[in-house]
Amino acid sequence: MATVAVATPSYARAEPGSYPLRIAQYPESTAPPKADVQKIATEWVDALNKALSSPSYDVLDQLFLKDSCWRDQLGLSWNYHTFSGPENIISFLKSSPHGSRIKKISIDDSSDIHRPNITAADFNGKVTGVGSFLTIETDVGRGPGIVRLMQDEDGKWKAFTLFTAIHELHEHKEMTSGNRPDGVIHGSNPGRKNWQEMRTTMENFEDDNEPTVLILGAGQSGLTSAARLQNLGVPTLIIDRNPRVGDNWRNRYHQLVLHDPVWYDHLPYVPFPSHWPVFTPKDKLAEWFESYVRILELNVWTETNIESAKWDESKRQWTVDLKRKKADGTVENRTFHPRHIIQATGHSGEMNLPQTKGMENFKGSRLCHSSKFEGAKPDAQGQKAVVVGCCNSGHDIAQDFYEHGYDVTIVQRSSTYVLSSKSAIEVLLKGLYEEGGPPTEDADLLFMSIPNPVLKRIHVDATKEIARRDADLLAGLEKVGFKTDTGPDQAGFFMKYFQRGGGYYIDVGCSQLIIDGEIKLKQGCEIAEVKEHSLLFDDGTELEADEIVFATGYENMKSTARKVFGDEVADRLKDVWGFDEEGELRTMWRKTGHPGFWFFGGNLALCRYYSRMLALQIKAMEEGIMKYEDP
Repeated sequence: MATVAVATPSYARAEPGSYPLRIAQYPESTAPPKADVQKIATEWVDALNKALSSPSYDVLDQLFLKDSCWRDQLGLSWNYHTFSGPENIISFLKSSPHGSRIKKISIDDSSDIHRPNITAADFNGKVTGVGSFLTIETDVGRGPGIVRLMQDEDGKWKAFTLFTAIHELHEHKEMTSGNRPDGVIHGSNPGRKNWQEMRTTMENFEDDNEPTVLILGAGQSGLTSAARLQNLGVPTLIIDRNPRVGDNWRNRYHQLVLHDPVWYDHLPYVPFPSHWPVFTPKDKLAEWFESYVRILELNVWTETNIESAKWDESKRQWTVDLKRKKADGTVENRTFHPRHIIQATGHSGEMNLPQTKGMENFKGSRLCHSSKFEGAKPDAQGQKAVVVGCCNSGHDIAQDFYEHGYDVTIVQRSSTYVLSSKSAIEVLLKGLYEEGGPPTEDADLLFMSIPNPVLKRIHVDATKEIARRDADLLAGLEKVGFKTDTGPDQAGFFMKYFQRGGGYYIDVGCSQLIIDGEIKLKQGCEIAEVKEHSLLFDDGTELEADEIVFATGYENMKSTARKVFGDEVADRLKDVWGFDEEGELRTMWRKTGHPGFWFFGGNLALCRYYSRMLALQIKAMEEGIMKYEDP
């Protein structure tokens, strides 16, 4: 009997070639109320230091629970790893040419939140142990760590999760605080330039100066990575094809406002001020980006395009020809030889606009992809609009049409994970990113210290709590035929984002419009043909349309790399996004498979954190500390 292939449901879909992320199991442990947390943490850290100095590493088996995870970022190697269980930890250390690069781990007692304390390992706070921030010293740098210790069945304290990272190199610290630059060279030199003259020279790379790093894109990815690199003394140039910094947000649809709250979105070095709104409008964010460039003195060339780019394997550098429209309207051609290129064009690639039969025959006023949608027309009362796609952009655009008097239909071809904005903040970000919460650096560490398999387990519980809070909303959607899901393995929003980069809607009002019938719903059908004034579906039904917007997402980042740099470069690049076999995100902020080429993308929070990690790798290469071939 022939086997019938079953299509993967949309909620479980992942980027091609990525691995399914396992769900970790919680330990069965509850810390005694009067546990001597300082003694427990200190004894464990002392034992770990001793074990890491042993050639065999075998004693590590006694320090980690069977279902434990050690997440490391550049501490054990120049890569990101999550090792599941003591056997995999020991195996890696024995096979590494450097062994354990970690030379010493210490308890961080610099603040109350850092010192050893009773901590929860699960979502509901029922699985408790001893947690502590750590300080990590390696052969090349230092950084933070966090450990969560739980008792095994014999009452012995072992690690459930361990997080280690390096955030600075020993001899090459960021030029901030006590290491800040003087800003002037005192003395008698009649020919010396003032700040503005020096700034102009740097920004335009005059006097035969060249950037070590060329960044494509002046969004949050490009700006944060440039800020980190500049503060490590690495000459960097950002280029963007738009006329102004911030246009990547400014030119998007009229009503766009960030769905993430301000506490989650701070940028490196210059956090948003205390009067900043909880949710940032797109144009306000665009203005902030322009200010960020000026405040941090970033080198940005707008209206600039790559004419050609060629990698020289022997010299380990690029030859890049740029065409730039200058502020005075003149066009300048420049050739640079950067050793690194960062594609910071977002975690997605080219727009995914389905090539549907009859598109060229449409005679309505607009047919476009959501990335090209600038907003509903103010004088289009009663016009019929169809939005294809039911994630954030699709819902926001449909709501924009409705608020301008259109007759709107949203087309849902597969299920969507829906959660209210209120629940997202109160459940997913509570205790970390909120008013009065921990400092952003600490919040980032606490979040990053959770290995993704454990995070997935936590989010299974969090998704259940969100569904309980949003029960009326979800029931209303179900009643009108809108199909919802709970994400891969019922793990909700974050896992959908990390696994496929989409498939969800954070509700800010559009769901109720669908429930009330103010926005109509067409569900479960594919478009068969675009006609002159309508859409024909594969079930034979037809929708009249004056405007059609395809909110159908984006391709993989490699599609942009292929478009800009050609097949020779793109064919060497690994796939982007989704999980690798260890449970880390693939290729982003790490080696890509092509020397001197890096991918950088993600939301503002990910850019804030990983900009440091990427800059450290590039700085280490430039100082000869790291080689591209290093594992």
